[in-house]
Parts: sequence; C-alpha cells; structure tokens
Amino acid sequence: MLTGTSFDAFEAYLERAVERLDETSPVRALVREHFAFDDPDAKRGKRLRPRILVAAAETEGAQAEDAFAAAAAVELLHNFSLVHDDIEDRDELRHGRPTLWVSHGIPAAITAGDAMCALCYVILLDEPPHFDPQRIVAMTSCLHRTHYALCTGQGADIGFETSLSVTFAEYLAMIEGKTAALFAAACELGALAAGAPSERAAAYGRMGRAYGLAFQVRDDVLGTWGTPAETGKPAGADIRRRKWSFPVAWAFTAAPSHDREIVAHAYASLEQLGDARAGEVIGALERMGAHRAADDACDAYVAQAVAVAAEHDLDRDGRLADIFSSTAHRTA
Repeated sequence: MLTGTSFDAFEAYLERAVERLDETSPVRALVREHFAFDDPDAKRGKRLRPRILVAAAETEGAQAEDAFAAAAAVELLHNFSLVHDDIEDRDELRHGRPTLWVSHGIPAAITAGDAMCALCYVILLDEPPHFDPQRIVAMTSCLHRTHYALCTGQGADIGFETSLSVTFAEYLAMIEGKTAALFAAACELGALAAGAPSERAAAYGRMGRAYGLAFQVRDDVLGTWGTPAETGKPAGADIRRRKWSFPVAWAFTAAPSHDREIVAHAYASLEQLGDARAGEVIGALERMGAHRAADDACDAYVAQAVAVAAEHDLDRDGRLADIFSSTAHRTA
C-alpha cells in the first residue's frame, strides 16, 4: 500500500510520467498545474485509486514499484475525467484552486484532459518492467473498457441534468460507469500487475466495483448532508444543483407521501433550487429515511466486496478491506 516512502516514490513516478509530455507544448504546464506539482503547499488528491491498486498488487506478491505504471495510468485517467467534469459541471474550484477551464479557458482545459488520457495508455504500454505482451494486452484492455464505462456513465449523468424523471435503476447504471468502473479497474489492474491469472484479476475487479458503488453513495450523502467544513462545498450542494443522487433517486421508489411530493415538485423543474427550497427537499429526504437508506446501502456494498474477497480468497491481509471501510464512511 502507498504509505510514507512508497507514496513519495509514486508521486515522483507520476511527475516523471507527466514530464513525458512535449516540453515545447503549453499542455504540459497545464497538466503540471492541475496536479500542483510546482506548489509544495497545495492540497492534492488523495491518490485513492493508486493506493488501492498498489495494495492489490502487493497482496498478490508484487513489489509496489512493479505496479507504479498501472497506478499512474489509473490516476491519469481519473484526472482526465475530473478536468472534463469540471468543464461540464462548471465547477470553478478543485482542491481550493481554480480549475483549468477557469484559469485557461475551455479549449485549453479540454486539450490538457485529452493529453492525460492519451498519456495513461502510453505509460501502461511502455513502462511495466518485465511484463510479457499478454499481460500488457490484458491491462490495456482493462483500461480501455474502463475508459468506455467512464464516458457512458458521465454521458448518463449529463443527460440527467435535463431529465424530469430518473429511475433508481438508471441511477445505479450511471454510477456503475461514472465511479465504480475505475475502482474495479484499480483492483483488477493491481492483480494483473502482480501476474495474477485473468479469472482471479476479474474477481478483484468485482470486489472493486462493489466498493466503488459504496464510495459514490457515500459521496451523495456528503453532497446532501455534508457541512462546508467537511466537504469544502456549500451545504446541500447536490440538491441545489438538482442532482439525481442516491437520496433523491431512492425517494422516488418510496410510497406516495407529502414528503415525496416535496421532492417531486422540486425536481419537476429544470431550474436550480434556492436555499429555502433546497432546505425543504433535504428535510423531506431526511424524514423519508433517505439518509438511513444510503448509509445502509454503503454498508451493503462494502459487505458485498468483503464477500467476493472471501469467496475467492482475495485480500488475504485485509488491507483493501481497511481502505474500503474507512473511505466508505468518510466525512469529507
């Protein structure tokens, strides 16, 4: 698992990977800015997906360094999606810094995101030490399938912004691609980096998928009930934006009630919600039990991941389970 010295070594590896971009192009400077490589005091991402990937690889007998190429590829693909998400969602801050599209314009930010996406495949094809061609093909295929799932999920999420009705099944399908796919890839690629057979690596992927669902549901809880001190965002940010999150999608599966009507009426328009209206919706969701239902869903997905691990004798030292449990119940 990436801790201490190994985390620092991975950060250095990731920076070297970015340095492969053409130094004569302004794109490299934008990607460095996004990762805050030139600002030692800046808040950076938690590198959660690389941590999961390296933990899976080490559990299967690899050295951390043997998994760095795959971990960097996953982190680059993740950050490509973040740069594009910031544009699509009009988010102006990430980790307390202006997003690339705010600082440099949409065309430059799109190009920087595309460069990260392209680089993730170059790194995976060129860098893994002593990997046979069959393993590299399997890893590259996994990353391509994940990329496709990310785009599918994000496309659905964008479509939800202009939808007056989203079913719970549609919501689940969206987060399968938008979030769970990348966590599945982190686990599967970690196992492949360690030389695990494809069937065993696929089982790791199923474990990661279940965890990814828990992660997104928890993110939806924070987007509804998290405080600004916890999340760095305004309270009820998801509801203000009329986002189809777990609590809202779940609410429409409940029996008709006055509180459900409050939610339905608010989501019957495509307009963003004001403070008072958002507060009414959040109160209605709480009274309906949406918060408790989301917490229960998180626990169930984590239990599902643990069950997959037990069935296939994965994660023998429990490191992945520890990561899953702690972050699925995070407060920020």
